[in-house]
Amino acid sequence: MDLGADSGRVVLGRVDEHSVSLEVVHRFANRSLRLPDGLHWNLLGLFADTLEGLSRAAAKAPLSGIGVDSWGCDYGLLDGASHLLGLPFHYRDQRTQGMIERVHGRVGREELYGVTGIQTMAINTIFQLEAESDGVALPAAARIALVPDLFGLWLTGELANEDTAASTTGLLDAGSGDWARALIARLGFPAAPFAASPVAPGTLLGPLLSLHGELAGAAAGAPVWTVAGHDTASAFAATPLQGPHEAVLSSGTWSLLGLEVATPFLGADASALNFTNERGIDGTIRLLRNVMGLWLLQECRHAWARNGSASEYNELHALADAASADVALFDPDDDTLLAPGDMPGRIAALCRASGQDPPTSPGETVRSILVSLACKYRLVLDRLERVTQREIERVHVVGGGARNTLLCRLTADLSGRELVAGADEATALGNVLIQARATGELGGTLADLRSLAAASSKTVTYEPADELRASEVYARFLTVTGLDAESPKPTKVGP
Repeated sequence: MDLGADSGRVVLGRVDEHSVSLEVVHRFANRSLRLPDGLHWNLLGLFADTLEGLSRAAAKAPLSGIGVDSWGCDYGLLDGASHLLGLPFHYRDQRTQGMIERVHGRVGREELYGVTGIQTMAINTIFQLEAESDGVALPAAARIALVPDLFGLWLTGELANEDTAASTTGLLDAGSGDWARALIARLGFPAAPFAASPVAPGTLLGPLLSLHGELAGAAAGAPVWTVAGHDTASAFAATPLQGPHEAVLSSGTWSLLGLEVATPFLGADASALNFTNERGIDGTIRLLRNVMGLWLLQECRHAWARNGSASEYNELHALADAASADVALFDPDDDTLLAPGDMPGRIAALCRASGQDPPTSPGETVRSILVSLACKYRLVLDRLERVTQREIERVHVVGGGARNTLLCRLTADLSGRELVAGADEATALGNVLIQARATGELGGTLADLRSLAAASSKTVTYEPADELRASEVYARFLTVTGLDAESPKPTKVGP
């Protein structure tokens, strides 16, 4: 069960010693809900869809395992009987305005980073909890459940905090892998939700409850496992990395670009450049940076649909491919682009503010997004090289963005690095591989899992071209955004 910010999938994986095959048996939209108190996820609707998908999967084959991965940061607060204390909020809700400053007023940014190693972003759980600190739910909470934890609870009646998901909160000690309880106390958050230590991927939660039999059909009774609950961690597990000079770009609603390392980077350089240290399977660390990603294109498409000019993604990509190469550029991570709304208008405003003529058509807007994303990827790669002292020679792209031929080509050209576009369902593949190892159907190391993933995925390689032209475009990007590969732009503190 792979839940993304834009859609969800229930995927049936069949595993043998040579390869893994995936079949999407149910795909469904993930629609947020705006209520009088803010923006929420419709998690109950998503849960009903996942049960329907499990029924479809079990009708095709007996299930030896079920695992849930999702986006990070968002959570439910639970009372002592594991009942939800209110509807979980969406990370794009505006309640986090000013919360970064409030948290840093009690624990300074450098000290906080030195413990957790997490990129400062308003969406982080730590800042969402601060927004709840004056309410009634947080003081009453007995447990906290990230989205995959919550689905595991609803499926089995058992709650466990899985550690890759927990590492996105900004409340996990990057060194020990346990909750940073001393820091949590200093922040004034209650201790009870963080009393139980997180568990590793591959932990058995229990059987799918019989009460779900009406909706889940023959899936009832199948064992439910923790996987790498943060979807990017599952995607990393299925990426066939072959050495320290290869990066991973998990490209979807968000772009998460980084390296797999053995220990967290908590020094001044990593902090100043706002890298994040998140946990992967088998004790690995993912040193990466969140970039806004294809959310920009998704939200533009929603805006055009509201204006009666909806287009399919393949049509938009064709229009972008035909558009002028000299489109206006902008920083994809500008704070004004985080919340839902008129994304084409916001992008145009950013371009005008930097003295550029804004895009005037959907094709130009999409190309502006894709070129700007590719430039930002190069900036992140260059900064990763600086922090780690590694030369990055190859980038593996997984997730939905691996199907975006224009974005892949632009990223190879503008980064000056070989790009290998791999599995668009890498998250589901990693989820299945972790389960199969937990059940004993697969043995071995992370490298063994990746070898099987490589045998199960078709790839397309893009080589960089026209280095001079790429350098000119990238230099223009740095100029209009005010960014610099060596020095970070001053950190903004609001969403």
